[in-house]
Amino acid sequence: MLSEDQRCLPVTEAENPRTANLSSLSSLEIVSAMNDEDSHVAVAVREVLPAIAAGVDGIVERLREGGRLFYIGTGTSGRLGVLDAAECPPTFGVPPELVQAVIAGGYEACHRAVEASEDDAEAGARDLKTRGFAVGAVEYARRLGALTVAITCAPQSPITKAAAISITAVVGPEVVAGSTRLKAGTAQKMILNMLSTATMVRLGYVTGNRMTNVHTRNAKLRARALRILQAEARLTEANAKQFLDSANGDLPLALVMSKTGCSRTEAELALRRSQGVIAGAVDSIREPR
Repeated sequence: MLSEDQRCLPVTEAENPRTANLSSLSSLEIVSAMNDEDSHVAVAVREVLPAIAAGVDGIVERLREGGRLFYIGTGTSGRLGVLDAAECPPTFGVPPELVQAVIAGGYEACHRAVEASEDDAEAGARDLKTRGFAVGAVEYARRLGALTVAITCAPQSPITKAAAISITAVVGPEVVAGSTRLKAGTAQKMILNMLSTATMVRLGYVTGNRMTNVHTRNAKLRARALRILQAEARLTEANAKQFLDSANGDLPLALVMSKTGCSRTEAELALRRSQGVIAGAVDSIREPR
């Protein structure tokens, strides 16, 4: 039974009775216990899918109007935001300015804990003028008229009240009490994956389930681009290579050129008009003028 103090703690800080003997277990028993606890994460995330979808809808609407997406966080949450933001340009071919991440304590906090920065709400507002973080940043962002979405595993925490949309995946106490890089971190990473991926799909940066905006910055990505080009435009490998070379390795350009038969200049103009959305560029070229 939990003490009165334990019952008052946020669920992510409470001790987990299922792992009370963790320090006396073998390696296999420890990782088995962790695996058992992790099995609850996807279930908790499933419970908040409507809130995640609402977040996606709001983000898509703002980005279509020329807005940007900022991930603002502290500690593990902040580091996960940095990771997801960094993956958007190579995965979806979007400019790095479109999805940005700010972590309390700055770049140093990405590789070294700067825990005291979590408590500085005023710094959140100051930093959001250049980018921002945490509860103070969320409150400041709302005053500016921005859409705010909170991702947390602690029900009724201050940030759930500060944000317009609250995504609260209740994963329960951690294997190691208070170590929110574990189940809470896994849940938050899953939610970030959903928010960014669903947003980019809705914006048209994915065709079917293919990364049609991928940048060919290395041999692996060029090989992936060739496979995508072959499948999307129904080309032989040799023809796909010709189109990709003609587009100087730019997959969206190669796709528009191969699907419409237009010149590189026409494809560039069409992509500019469609804000990089391949389907929109292709449709604009195919439509009678």
